[in-house]
Amino acid sequence: ENTLEGLMLPGNNVLAIQIHNVTANSSDLSGRFWLSFGITDASVLFGPTPAWFVAPLVFVSSDLPIIVINSGTNTIVDEPKVMADMGIIYNGVGIRNYMTDSFNNYNGKIGIEFRGSSSQGFPKTPYGFETWDVNGNAIDSSLLGLPKEQDWILSPSYSDKSLLNNYLTYDLARSMGWYAPRGVFVEVFLNGEYIGVYILMEKIKRDNDRVDIANLQPIDIAGDQVTGGYIIKIDKTTGNGGGGWTSPFAPDTADNGQTILFQYEYPSEFAIMPQQEAYIQAYVDSFETALAGPNFTDTAIGYAHYIDVNSFVDYFLLNELSRNVDGYRLSTYLYKDKTSNGGKLVIGPCWDYDLAWGNADYCLGSDTSGWAIDIAIPCGTGFWQVPFWWDRLLQDTSFQNKVKCRWEELKQTVLSVNYLHNYCDSMEIYLTEGTGRNFQKWPILGTYVWPNPSPIPTTYSGEITELKTWISSRWSWMNANIPGTMSGCNPTDVPSTAASSSMSTSGAYPNPFTNEINFSLYLATADAITVTVYNSLGQAVIVPAIIDGTTGTNQIRIILPEDLPAGMYVMHVENAGKVWTQTIVKSHE
Repeated sequence: ENTLEGLMLPGNNVLAIQIHNVTANSSDLSGRFWLSFGITDASVLFGPTPAWFVAPLVFVSSDLPIIVINSGTNTIVDEPKVMADMGIIYNGVGIRNYMTDSFNNYNGKIGIEFRGSSSQGFPKTPYGFETWDVNGNAIDSSLLGLPKEQDWILSPSYSDKSLLNNYLTYDLARSMGWYAPRGVFVEVFLNGEYIGVYILMEKIKRDNDRVDIANLQPIDIAGDQVTGGYIIKIDKTTGNGGGGWTSPFAPDTADNGQTILFQYEYPSEFAIMPQQEAYIQAYVDSFETALAGPNFTDTAIGYAHYIDVNSFVDYFLLNELSRNVDGYRLSTYLYKDKTSNGGKLVIGPCWDYDLAWGNADYCLGSDTSGWAIDIAIPCGTGFWQVPFWWDRLLQDTSFQNKVKCRWEELKQTVLSVNYLHNYCDSMEIYLTEGTGRNFQKWPILGTYVWPNPSPIPTTYSGEITELKTWISSRWSWMNANIPGTMSGCNPTDVPSTAASSSMSTSGAYPNPFTNEINFSLYLATADAITVTVYNSLGQAVIVPAIIDGTTGTNQIRIILPEDLPAGMYVMHVENAGKVWTQTIVKSHE
């Protein structure tokens, strides 16, 4: 009689199994026996584990929120969205989430589809979904403490094995004062199968809590009403109808007849009115004409008359520090509000940084030296080229000096090596459990996934170390080569932002924190500052601090409870009805 060690079930329960030798005609039957059981997520242990045996993934609970999606008989396709059931389990910061728990954060219908372009070729698929009612009508819902909306994305970060490239970049953009999609790391089950760690994130969209510009209606076809709001993008036409127009200005390198295509994002190509098309095309053309013209540096009639220059400065710094191989030429958004609301063209929100931060083995994407705007040097024959804007902007000493001043400010805070390294270390700790399961499901550590550069780390910790090493080298090159001088830098030379035209922040530090957060806040006029810290359920974890702000730079210090559980929080800073937010992380003791 031979006895197996047993079948290990969730909760450390053991089902003992016995195998008896069989004798027939005095000849023993011997050899290897396989057993198959109809039990999900169980591991069969045969004493010392045989080399040929791979234990199935066991999932009982998570320190991350859990999303469970069931599409039933509906097959998920690229388009259209199909109806599915979705439940979210989240018990709060520092509390484990069990598969046996109720769907306490969301329990309802969604419309789900594949999304993305080249990323659809990966086995870990990106999804887009809307929250629906039972009749298939889109409804606004707040998921995991994020502001109510109906359009959401599940981002897989398959080729980015750190899982941080997008999350980090969007967090930096918000810390710099701009809106960028917010997100929450989750573990996902689809139709009974575990599919890994994803980021539940906001889709770029016109909304008071997202891209906060005017709601342009079909009747808005004249006067101030037709001047905003618009969202356009430079991107591949995959996932969009491609409606838009071609710029009359070729990229700097157009040896193969390359052009720049502007696409309508909001209103969509199907909703935009002819008068609105004519207006936004004429406005962008006026900007490009002014920039290309002989008086491009003139603040009254040059490019600065048409664009929010500070947005271009920050966008340049973020794309260059991350050396985004797709930067400027793909996934590049711009938006414009009505003239009565400022009305200049703003670049952003930032989007799609999977192939940034050294994660590209083509077009010098993994190099830590050189400018990303010069991608035509290694890849001039490719169709997707960078608009002529950036080389031209950097011919203006005023723009150069703004870049220099802003870099010198930010490199002390959210763009410092120390800040970036601490951020990566904190997120590694935060994601350790989830990534263990993610890479058991997708065993790609140490394996080439397009377009990973070599050498390829064999552990998740190695991925984080490689990212930090790359950041250090890239930062050093940037710091030594930033153009411009400090001439003209002054405390009032701060960026205006879509989130707030009256205040500018340095970003919170230290982050991760233990029980104290600091940041500087510039106010154009003296007014009250309100600081609130929320957990992922949207619950305030401190009594809102109300501070008497003064004109100029205010140094703010916020003390948080020492017994606050480790995890991720969101800090809201409000002034004069405008809100700046930043994700902050309480470190593990």
